[in-house]
Amino acid sequence: MTRRSCAIYAVGIICATLLVVGIGLVVGQVFHTLMHNRLKKEIVLVEGSRVFDSWKKPPPPVYMEFFFFNVTNEAEFLEGAKPEVKQIGPYTYREYRYKDNVSMVDDGEKVSAYNTKSFVFLREKSVGDPAVDRITTVNIPAWAVMNKVKGSFWKSSMVSIWMNSIGSGLFTTRTVDELLWGYEDALLARIAPTNPDVEKVFGLMYKKNGSNDGEFIYHTGQQNYMDYGRVETWKGQSQLTFWSTNQSNSINGSDGSAFHPLLDKNERIYIFTPDLCRSIHMEFEKDVEVKGIPAYRFTPPRAVLASKWENPANEGFCITPEECLGTGLLKVSPCRKGAPVVASFPHFYLGESKYVDAIEGMSPQREHHQTFLDLNPITGVIVRANKRAQINILMNRISGFPKTRLLNDTIFPVMFLNESVVIDDASAARVHKLLLIVKVVPNFPLFIVGLGGIMLAVLIILLVRARKQETSTEDDTSYSPVSDKEKEDPQNGTYIDLTPKGDPQV
Repeated sequence: MTRRSCAIYAVGIICATLLVVGIGLVVGQVFHTLMHNRLKKEIVLVEGSRVFDSWKKPPPPVYMEFFFFNVTNEAEFLEGAKPEVKQIGPYTYREYRYKDNVSMVDDGEKVSAYNTKSFVFLREKSVGDPAVDRITTVNIPAWAVMNKVKGSFWKSSMVSIWMNSIGSGLFTTRTVDELLWGYEDALLARIAPTNPDVEKVFGLMYKKNGSNDGEFIYHTGQQNYMDYGRVETWKGQSQLTFWSTNQSNSINGSDGSAFHPLLDKNERIYIFTPDLCRSIHMEFEKDVEVKGIPAYRFTPPRAVLASKWENPANEGFCITPEECLGTGLLKVSPCRKGAPVVASFPHFYLGESKYVDAIEGMSPQREHHQTFLDLNPITGVIVRANKRAQINILMNRISGFPKTRLLNDTIFPVMFLNESVVIDDASAARVHKLLLIVKVVPNFPLFIVGLGGIMLAVLIILLVRARKQETSTEDDTSYSPVSDKEKEDPQNGTYIDLTPKGDPQV
């Protein structure tokens, strides 16, 4: 066997091996599976993992914006007129959050932590000075006390007398700082000495600066990547006790800070939020891109806050069968010490039109009032998010309080917040690097197939050249007659006539 033949055989074997192996790897998606398995092992809440440090102390800056509804026709409203409000804001704070007292439990399968938050005011991102700007809004402490004592003639009469004596009305005018971080309320101060459960200081964010919502225990995701970041218990409970059904009291999903990798467009994202005292779900809306990172946008559908008539699964969120609000609202009195607090999306977005029409100044817009999460589907990393919620007070006639006699049932907006985050450049660069690896590694079999294709081209060239050389050799060694004049030998057939040298007969 010649050297050329050996080369052709070798190239053929290499070519066949590369093509068979490469195509087999592509069809079997071997590297794709290996890469995904690697992600599942690395994205876990254990010390030393790729995501643990950023989970404990998220690097992207979080901003909290507060918008207030200033009442402009207080006197007319108390006489039965339609209320008019004007939105004032934002008052913006930088929110610093981190996981405190982090410890592994259940042999490393779960992790315990406290979510601590603190806020620092940012004047350059705000419309004014919260220590100076004053807002006229619902007197929440007064309404909380009135609802607490309603049904008792003697208690209602006593509270009504107290309110008149200290000048506590149905509305109050306070600075933004007071409304957010607390002020001493005269009515609460009167009641506090006789009721240890009542604090004399009230604020929408009172005691929330530098505090936490209680202990969370999370799944690490080591056993099942789908459980990554899922809340197991909150304050030692695996079920809530605020609502009337097990489904409503279920603690589902994460706390909104972590989501499992390899997200699917068809799945529901569940989030447990202590502020709403319940879990909500979000569904895929559209593909987006943030700083060059592809993401899925998940948003809460209308069904989340739909009425029990529109979504029977929400019947458990009714305080009583008679006290069941319409679509777009959630009364959170059970976890607000009985105060008539109602949660909604800003400007009653996704709610029934009657709530929007009842307040002059409401203008729900998807762009400004929608809650959404933009998640990279490969890593589950949050690349952008806006959590928007509105605090309202249910105002109605209460027996024993003459000031309420002309009021119609009204869901009165007090304030809405927008908690937003966008991935920082350093984190975005790390995600880009990881996505590049995830994209390149599964395509390695295509590289093998490409090499096999190149070797196939080399094999074809060698075969063609070998064929040409064989043809050339055959042409060089073939028989060619020296004379066109051949004679027939009567005895021996054809012969070539040779003439002897020097024959005189020539």
